[in-house]
Order: sequence, then structure tokens, then C-alpha cells
Amino acid sequence: MTDNSRQTESVYWDRDPAPEAFPALAAGVPVLGICRGFQEMNVAFGGTLWQRVREQPGLSVHHEDESQPLDVQYGPAHEVRLIDGGLLRGLQDGERLMVNSLHHQGIRALAPGARIEAVAPDGLIEAFSLPAARRFAVAVQWHPEWKAMDNSFSRALFAAFGSAARERAAA
Repeated sequence: MTDNSRQTESVYWDRDPAPEAFPALAAGVPVLGICRGFQEMNVAFGGTLWQRVREQPGLSVHHEDESQPLDVQYGPAHEVRLIDGGLLRGLQDGERLMVNSLHHQGIRALAPGARIEAVAPDGLIEAFSLPAARRFAVAVQWHPEWKAMDNSFSRALFAAFGSAARERAAA
């Protein structure tokens, strides 16, 4: 579940993600939600979103400046704190991580049963997992795919996802 070029047509914007999410997780398919996929996973499992998150009091850091070059737009924008005991916290030694911030929506209420994996300094949830899933089910608000090979955390995240996919394929 990700924000990708095939979903630029508005026909995809309002579709319900639940018909895809529920069977995938029930079948033990590893899931990694990125950006819009993060938002869709939260809504599919019963959470809610802020619209225009940067307009919410105290949450103004979460947006892109489209006048900037892509390297700046997708560059590190703010820190997140990885939650102790979480899946993401286990992917690196430190509890702090710099991420990019390009989103217009953000989690208002986390889906029931989801576990917070990372939060921004202003308290906005930046990552969550679904502990009840049979395999890897994680969503992040930022774009770890941007220059992933230059970012040790992104490499570890994609390695964990790939490992879960290989485990499922072998099962």
C-alpha cells in the first residue's frame, strides 16, 4: 500500500482500501504502508485522519514546500522517536530518526488494535504496526524509499519487509 504513480487518477482517491487490506493480512501477506498507504491502513482498520494536517494547531511542520527542488522536499524535515519495544525500534540502535515530511493528512485517531511505532516531537503519529497480523504489517507516514540506499534505517526497514515476504513465500 503506497503512494504510487498508477494512483494519480482521482478514481483511486476515494476507493475503500479495506477490501484489499483485510484479505492480504488474513492470508499472512506482509504489508508495508507508505505515505498514503499509511493513511489508508489506518482508515481501513477503523482510525481517522486529520485533513490538511498543517492547519491543525501545533502540527504545522508536516508539509512539503513544492517550490523547492525534490532533494529538499524529500530531505530530512524533522525527527521521530521510535517507541521502545516496537518493531521499528528493533531495526536500529538509537531511538531517534530523521524523516522527510510531505503529507497533507495525518492520524487523528489510531485504528483500534494498532500499535504506535513512531511519533513526531509534536505528538503526531508517524508510524504504526498491526500486532494481530500474522506477519509484518507496518505503516510509515514518511517516504523511506527516497534515497533508501543512503539511509541505514530505510535499508533495515526494507530488509525486514523483504525477509517477511520471503518467509511467506517459503511457507
